[in-house]
Amino acid sequence: MSHALLLDGVSKSYSGHAAVKQLSLAVPRGTIYGILGPNGAGKSTTLRMVMNIIIRDAGTISLLGADPERDNTVLQRVGYLPEERGLYKKMSVMDVITFFAGLKGVPAPRAKAEAARWLDRMGLADWRNAKVETLSKGMQQKVQFITTVVHAPELLILDEPHSGLDPVNAQVLRETILQARDEGRTVIFSTHNMESAEQMCEHVCIIAGGEKVLDGNLREVRRAYRGNRYAVAFEDASAEADRFMESWPGFERVERTREGWLAELRADVDPRALVTAANGLDATLSHFERVQPTLHEIFVEKVGDAARPRRSPEVAHA
Repeated sequence: MSHALLLDGVSKSYSGHAAVKQLSLAVPRGTIYGILGPNGAGKSTTLRMVMNIIIRDAGTISLLGADPERDNTVLQRVGYLPEERGLYKKMSVMDVITFFAGLKGVPAPRAKAEAARWLDRMGLADWRNAKVETLSKGMQQKVQFITTVVHAPELLILDEPHSGLDPVNAQVLRETILQARDEGRTVIFSTHNMESAEQMCEHVCIIAGGEKVLDGNLREVRRAYRGNRYAVAFEDASAEADRFMESWPGFERVERTREGWLAELRADVDPRALVTAANGLDATLSHFERVQPTLHEIFVEKVGDAARPRRSPEVAHA
């Protein structure tokens, strides 16, 4: 089986509002897959349908080779971190972790051993006997993450996992997710934070207004949207080079940057023509590179106005 998750034509509506529309996607095993989109795009609704928390209206779902609606035992092999966090705050940190591990069928001795290992790994060993309510929000988030992974799931589904974390804890979580991938697990996470997605994801799916607007390998997606922009720099300051960059007819537009220039060539211009022309100047061309777009730039281009809410809050579903 080459895919950890397959969705085909999945849809869900609430009170006449289509939260997810005919969504299809394929998540390869052993990868980090990002489901991206603005707030209210349908990301959380999609993940809840995958986890069979919400029943889909149409379409098919194959989760680790099984339909979770017909065979919910497959959910034992999944670790799910929901957007709405839920810990028993009067319980101790150790007790709450072992409780959730038990729900996933982990025997008590192993659950305690794994809980201790994860608490040490996440820097919470000294808090194992503390009540959850005494922990900071970031520490509670790490405990919630431990409850998600303590049973060694094949697949991790994380809904906005970095929400509420400071930069240090966000880095710890990021490293843990990357290690899970390196161990052969599959990680799916939803976010509207493009920087986090770009740092970790190999595949991305962008959803807006409940519909998929882009899906693919991140490297290939960036290549497809790279356009005709180039970073240009000269070794030394030169008035002649400045005049050239401001007036060369092959540019569609150009702007000065801290390192040099960012130039967009006209579609009919061969980049080699720029290099040839620049080589005749009194300054040496030191840098000439095609600029890859950031995931944020691609996101803005594909989502556009869909990022603006168009429905009343009482019927909105993430």
